Amino acid sequence: MQQKIIILDFGSQTTQLIGRRVRELNTFCEILPYNKFPYEDESVIGVILSGSPYSVYDPEAFKPNLDKLRNRYPILGICYGAQYMSHLYGGKVEPAGSREYGRANLCDFKSDNPLLKGFVANSQVWMSHGDTITAIPHGWNVIASTDKVKYAAYQACNEKLWGVQFHPEVFHSIQGSLLLKNFVVDICGSRQDWSPASFIESTVAEIKSQVGNDRVILGLSGGVDSSVCAVLLNKAIGSNLTCIFVDHGMLRKNEFHDVMHDYECLGLNVVGVDASDKFLSDLAGVTDPEGKRKIIGRDFVEVFNAEAKKITDARWLAQGTIYPDRIESLNITGKVIKSHHNVGGLPEEMHLGLCEPLKWLFKDEVRRVGRQLGMPEHLITRHPFPGPGLAVRILGDITREKVRILQDADDIYIQALRDYKVKLKGEDARKVLAAGVPGNMTDSGEVEVSLYDQIWQAGTILLSTVRSVGVMGDERTYEHPVALRAVTSTDAMTADWAHLPYDFMAKVSNDIINHVKGVNRVCYDISSKPPSTIEWE
Repeated sequence: MQQKIIILDFGSQTTQLIGRRVRELNTFCEILPYNKFPYEDESVIGVILSGSPYSVYDPEAFKPNLDKLRNRYPILGICYGAQYMSHLYGGKVEPAGSREYGRANLCDFKSDNPLLKGFVANSQVWMSHGDTITAIPHGWNVIASTDKVKYAAYQACNEKLWGVQFHPEVFHSIQGSLLLKNFVVDICGSRQDWSPASFIESTVAEIKSQVGNDRVILGLSGGVDSSVCAVLLNKAIGSNLTCIFVDHGMLRKNEFHDVMHDYECLGLNVVGVDASDKFLSDLAGVTDPEGKRKIIGRDFVEVFNAEAKKITDARWLAQGTIYPDRIESLNITGKVIKSHHNVGGLPEEMHLGLCEPLKWLFKDEVRRVGRQLGMPEHLITRHPFPGPGLAVRILGDITREKVRILQDADDIYIQALRDYKVKLKGEDARKVLAAGVPGNMTDSGEVEVSLYDQIWQAGTILLSTVRSVGVMGDERTYEHPVALRAVTSTDAMTADWAHLPYDFMAKVSNDIINHVKGVNRVCYDISSKPPSTIEWE
């Protein structure tokens, strides 16, 4: 039986990051709403309670009864999770004098406590809370403090129940991964047998069991998720898989042709459909971002349905949905940031069962599975690309000419990112190699990687509602600006703008303005997520 850690989500922005850290320990985990614990699941070996935007005293705060979990599983509460357990069992939580946010150091800790085994003096941790624990329940023990937070970590006496007010899942908690390893492996007893190879083996068996000899249809986007999904399905059911790749007219330059060629080389059965006329016609004059997304979603279903109906014996629809799609779309706060293009249910008229082989994977895990399947590196390392394509990177209404301008500018930018090489050494080199970034080792021991492979996602935005004055060839121009976007991230829930080299940016700007008719100004987006989103629309 596959072991499992359950992470109960209280609404924290870093809940997914906790999940990723657990998965990095080769241990399967599942993120569930705070009130949806699977009590009948015998594979659970431990429980983690996430942080939350709420105070334990807020009327809207999530306050589950933990008595059925206590003494049944090892429990680790993080931030709100730690405060809630202390509050629930007789401790005291009060507003901090000022918000405790940022780096702190454990100046006093119990090195013999199993949760903190291997910690060094003054270990840096990351705090982010407005309330703080001022008293823990009777009989519980403080196991770590900082100069400002007495109860930075605690353990219930003679119980496998711990709480930490800092965030071990974030990068700035230097030994956070060690703390999670101590909990997941040593305390909960994980066998650490979750891996890409084990995932492929079990998933292929599950696919065969689910669909049998039925025919399956898969909608391909050209992205990493759907491509890995296709190869995994092909491994399981072979010729019973039919893939449909719809060109809505807003793909990147030459992408339809290039992706079709890649899929043919992988031995996939792919039907390519050029529906660009329909999409562009239906989008004419539409400027609202959600309006664009809904039209594209509707048209995609219509085009896909028309093609799928030709496969009369199909019984299943496969999707490359991954775990973050499902978590964000089912966010327990009930607030929708923007629509996802592959989550939300099937059109009733399709009458097909749903097959989602990647539904438990994070993006980096999808890439590791792709490598394990032997897929080409350029497919695995492709940046995420929005389902609506360039439609959500054109501000304002959409026309063929605007798509052409953006395709040309974006092609120059993305190719330049691929061509520009940087050399890393020491800790920087170790990090990129550990993350699976492809790189070449130089004679001097440095690792050479492309800017493209260091970045989570990059793209160009056409500000088609804006015109700016310029001068080209002694003549006045009045054309559109474009904005370049590049971010670093691990899971897209949070992202920072990439600090691209000045010489690179200067050359890209010059090349776009000189070679793309309709553009006379290039800007660079230096906003992070939050408060911005990665895409502009």
